[in-house]
Amino acid sequence: MLVEVEDGRAVRVSGDPDHPTTRGFLCTKVSRYLERVYSPDRLLYPMRRAGEKGEGRFERITWDEALDSIAAKFGEIARSEDGPEAILPYSYGGTLGVVNGASMDRRFFHRLGASLLARTICSTTGNEALTYTVGGRIGTDMENFHEARLIVLWGTNILASNIHLWPEIKAALENGSRLIGIDPYRNRTLDHCHQFIQLKPGTDAAFALAVINVIAGEGLHDGDYIEKHTVGFDELRNRAAEYPPSRAASICGVTEAEVIGFAREYANTRPAVIRVNYGLQRHAGGGMAVRAISCLPAVTGSWRDPAGGLLLSTGGMFKLNETALQMPDLIRGAPRTVNMTRLGEALLEATPPVRAMYVYNSNPAAIAPDQAKVIQGLKRSDLFTVVHEQFQTDTADYADILLPATTQLEHRDAVRPYGHYYLVYNEPAVAPLGEAKPNWEVFSLLAKRMGFDDACFDDTDEDLIRQALSSNHAFLSDITLEKLKRDGWARLRLPDKYAPFSDGGFETPSGKCEFYSERMARDGMDPLPDYVAPRESPDSAPELAAMFPIQLISAKATTFLNSSFSHLPSFLKAERTPTIELNREDALSRSVEDGDAVRVWNARGECILIARISDRVKPGVAFAPSTWWNKLSPDGKNVNVTCSQELTDIGAGATFYDNLVQVEKQAEEQEGGER
Repeated sequence: MLVEVEDGRAVRVSGDPDHPTTRGFLCTKVSRYLERVYSPDRLLYPMRRAGEKGEGRFERITWDEALDSIAAKFGEIARSEDGPEAILPYSYGGTLGVVNGASMDRRFFHRLGASLLARTICSTTGNEALTYTVGGRIGTDMENFHEARLIVLWGTNILASNIHLWPEIKAALENGSRLIGIDPYRNRTLDHCHQFIQLKPGTDAAFALAVINVIAGEGLHDGDYIEKHTVGFDELRNRAAEYPPSRAASICGVTEAEVIGFAREYANTRPAVIRVNYGLQRHAGGGMAVRAISCLPAVTGSWRDPAGGLLLSTGGMFKLNETALQMPDLIRGAPRTVNMTRLGEALLEATPPVRAMYVYNSNPAAIAPDQAKVIQGLKRSDLFTVVHEQFQTDTADYADILLPATTQLEHRDAVRPYGHYYLVYNEPAVAPLGEAKPNWEVFSLLAKRMGFDDACFDDTDEDLIRQALSSNHAFLSDITLEKLKRDGWARLRLPDKYAPFSDGGFETPSGKCEFYSERMARDGMDPLPDYVAPRESPDSAPELAAMFPIQLISAKATTFLNSSFSHLPSFLKAERTPTIELNREDALSRSVEDGDAVRVWNARGECILIARISDRVKPGVAFAPSTWWNKLSPDGKNVNVTCSQELTDIGAGATFYDNLVQVEKQAEEQEGGER
């Protein structure tokens, strides 16, 4: 991103026209970034709670007062019987920078002996499944998509969440490529597809295994590639034989012809590439779904082609020196690990109890599942909560100490992407507004307040970037901080027509694509891909579905980025109000009309949404765009109040889309009051 500055104030942001990925344009969210930086609602000074938790009333204090208060409380807890693991850090992807995302913060909490946080809420399921199969978060170079003859968009909305891939897809279409979409929800991107295959939520693995069944049964697989570069094909073929097209059609809610037709087209088209995304992993069997899909390119040999294969994430290609950056050797004792997806459980039931929480780069009151339990935990009078934020989020309302954070325009960082192969440098364009400070600096200051005299807490942001680059890996061999400063970005040392597994070279223990994974067997899991049914669906939980018959999925709203932009005026104007899309059949049976306020609920909680009647979902399925701030929702709750804390099969991730609910029209007198 390029920033124009006049008299110390940023006046315009734009894409770098020389960058091969951004090509001079920005996504909807980032193109309005100045609205975020200069919002009148920015937090600019440290504050202390002045009212009850949740009221959101604060009084201004100095940084010295804030740091002293935090250090004193953390020190008191660390010396208590509960010990330092009663302190919980909570962070995720508020920034993806290596400095402000995961560096000095890890060092501080490691040295303190605080609980470790399993950061599982978004991508661990798919990432670990991909790692078991191909060895890491490695995928097709997006710059080669334009040469594909078949592009499969599987569980992804390119126009909303991966806009810089669209020019590549558009070029492929202009060259006669076919575009196929697979998803339970027909998003706007999929309107551009030649074919749309609409699966029931959470059934992707069954479909993928049936496709392998057809390919193997009809001899459409690449025997040479399989023999040289894979492990366990015979076992995979036997597993896939359990999923004939007729069975998959029944499980997935599609026709046998769709299964067979897709399998033949995929196997017979070269190059063929699959763009798979994280939404389909947010079910009980999400890991197996990603694993089954990621076997397909090796079955057909499509990894041979630079424009073939599969793309979920490229993050594993950036072999940064995480050990130098995060210094796990500082860990004191053997602290427990808390899964962030189960925050509500941790705040209410953990032993020893969570007595303090430091929240940064996240807004758990809005984004965590089983929201009622999370809020109940945040309300605890004996919980000391620090929130380092740019805005007074739902979580910030429960803070005891509230600290102002810088934006990307105000701090230095290096950003590791997960969709392309360019490391990006982030130079501060303007001075921090008010008294805002970046994450790394606050943790450095806090470490010194705690009496930590380790030299690592004196490192600067530039030191941290240099340490991250000191990996000695060939991909990073010619990337230095000086080069990043000069050019703004640097491509990994890879060929222009890079095909990661054209000649094998998988980063698995065997060096091959592991259809059968010995490592998974040792980890107590099924070593072969399989279909794991959703925990909550009419087929897998008929008694629960009798009470709550609608499968609710809640992918990101078009202009939101989780909860990061969902409070800014132009974004609120675009999204208008929290909604739920219902199939006409479901709406009719409930006497719901377009625009009606509806109650959406299950045993975990309820919220009020505005109905939109749609043919983009099947009967029995609904779609509620997320993530709205609670305080900006009609009844002070968003859709995550209905989601469970249950975990996925691989990676212990969140199962946001395993969610059965009931929907009913809101009574008129309540409707008026709620609005």
